[in-house]
Amino acid sequence: MTFSAEQLTRCPLFDGISPEDLPGMLACLGARSMRADKGSVILREGSPAKDVGILLSGCVQLIRTDFAGNRTIMMNIAPGQLFAESFSCSKARLLPVDIVASEDSEYLLIDCRRIMTSCTHACAFHSRVIFNLLQIVADKNLSLHQRALITAGRSTREKLMTYLLMQAKEANSARFSIPFDRQGLADYLEVDRSGLSAEMSKLKKEGVLDYYKSDFRLLSIPTKDTIE
Repeated sequence: MTFSAEQLTRCPLFDGISPEDLPGMLACLGARSMRADKGSVILREGSPAKDVGILLSGCVQLIRTDFAGNRTIMMNIAPGQLFAESFSCSKARLLPVDIVASEDSEYLLIDCRRIMTSCTHACAFHSRVIFNLLQIVADKNLSLHQRALITAGRSTREKLMTYLLMQAKEANSARFSIPFDRQGLADYLEVDRSGLSAEMSKLKKEGVLDYYKSDFRLLSIPTKDTIE
């Protein structure tokens, strides 16, 4: 598989590293290039937590499945972002989630130990990559905290509106797109899909929001009573 320097330079793990240094750095880190078809498992729950993934193209999701088979989407990963880094950098021996390609995807896998341990060549980029990785892990933990605030809602409506308001704030616009289809959004919010669809229809009739597939528009600023 071939990939461009542009695909790598948009990854925050390589902030501060010049494009001409990237090929040598990847060789030193032992990066492996991989492909995954839509729906395939990239890293399976229960496998060793040792690799850091870098998504080059496509989309992958972190999915938790409970004993009854219910799925929860913990996080959506876009090109340029990392996956499994929090588990690999922790003391976790095994992955607690499945990492699944939700689209045809291309990615790199790097053994976390190769990043965290300076090589015999004492490459100048190592300290920068370690700094970048720690910052990414901290930012990812903040994202998980944000998701916890969303799923703490007492009702489907409260979870949905909290999520949509966060998306609007991030986009700095009343118009925005989300990275989920209806089932994916239900799995992310940890709600029933039919109940989610019913609440969305109610909010549309009430003039709170409009939507088409994954595109949304807030028509009014909801009050606390509207959300709950």
